[in-house]
Amino acid sequence: MPHSASAKKRHRQNLRNRDRNRAVKSVIKSEVRKVLEAISTGDVGSAKEHLKTVAKRADQAAAKKTIHRNRAARIKSRLSARVKAASTGAPAKASPAKGQKKAAKA
Repeated sequence: MPHSASAKKRHRQNLRNRDRNRAVKSVIKSEVRKVLEAISTGDVGSAKEHLKTVAKRADQAAAKKTIHRNRAARIKSRLSARVKAASTGAPAKASPAKGQKKAAKA
């Protein structure tokens, strides 16, 4: 536990900021789920509307340094590619899972 007054204040600020950051990240994740659910049900119009919300929330979080700006860009890029693929009817390319390599061409 902190002993000095400044350390106690910093601890209070860290707790408050942690809760705020968790809430922002949770909202982004919920919006991403809404986009993916809309795509899976075939509702492209709803997916596009939710995509706008995701993009706005991700940009706001990146501006406040809650998430990294590259993460915000990655979220927007991947979701927009899926929405675009759903609107054209083409199957979306699934990005490989983290740590996996693409299959070598035989």
